[in-house]
Amino acid sequence: MSNLDPRATPSLCGGRGFVVAEPVRELLAPRRVQLGESTEVRRLLPNLGRRMVGAWAFVDHYGPDDIADEPGMQVPPHPHMGLQTVSWLHDGEVLHRDSLGSLQTVRPRELGLMTSGRAISHSEESPKPHARLLHGAQLWVALPDAHRDVEPHFQHHTDLPTVTAPGLTATVILGELDGTASPGTAYTPIVGADVELAAGAGARLPLDPDHEYAVLSMSGETEVDGVPVLPGSMLYLGCGRTELPLRGVSDAGLMLLGGEPFEEEIVMFWNFIGRSHEEIAQAREDWTSGTRFGEVKGYDGGRLPAPALPPTALKPRGRVR
Repeated sequence: MSNLDPRATPSLCGGRGFVVAEPVRELLAPRRVQLGESTEVRRLLPNLGRRMVGAWAFVDHYGPDDIADEPGMQVPPHPHMGLQTVSWLHDGEVLHRDSLGSLQTVRPRELGLMTSGRAISHSEESPKPHARLLHGAQLWVALPDAHRDVEPHFQHHTDLPTVTAPGLTATVILGELDGTASPGTAYTPIVGADVELAAGAGARLPLDPDHEYAVLSMSGETEVDGVPVLPGSMLYLGCGRTELPLRGVSDAGLMLLGGEPFEEEIVMFWNFIGRSHEEIAQAREDWTSGTRFGEVKGYDGGRLPAPALPPTALKPRGRVR
């Protein structure tokens, strides 16, 4: 998914200087962003006070939206570099097209994982016809310097492993949880898991104390380490935890996001992750001139134009503003 804001501003992220080394309970409120004509998202990362969680650098939560009489998601062709996109649905379908020629419908609890590497472009849309409801999350993972020029590729996995406990099922989307690993390709120590929790159930998820974590509420009401978390909000948890207590106030859906704190400082502007102003400016010029990012064929509409760069040079800084 693209950042469609025409007034895009840089997000200066990364580095270990601002990682919270002990357990915390920091509730992050979303910022509402309009994507196209009929889709509104709640943006949790980057956030005013928290820019990354491990290598997770961008998190949008959307729906559940009734799109029976609407076009649904319509995100025109746009570029990416230096990152992976993770498409995750609870309801509906998203048709993915990219400049490699990939054409894939992603359905609920299936992993759509696109690694941009040095350059790729793609579009996302609700198919015709489409389901009544659309509900999901779109996330980005920053690629470390050693892998950010990797060959672009797209992966689609329909059979993902799970971790279970009484009243709890956790589907491992990316990385590893409790010794169970996703088939999706990861380039840093990371975890992304979809957690289904039954009403009244209490459980404890095992965590790595050297990693930082956050929980995104997708549906229902949950207590995360004793903190009520409602749909569309995210609780940042810091590091230093060996387990995470969860309690389902109602039937609930959550996403656990975490990983080793991302050591490198990065610049995130529009749909690009780089390391310098010059690199971002060159990517923007390449997209505008029609070079490097390839062509998405089959989408009924034009490409997204790139927003203007800010008047001052972009500089990589720390993990919080």
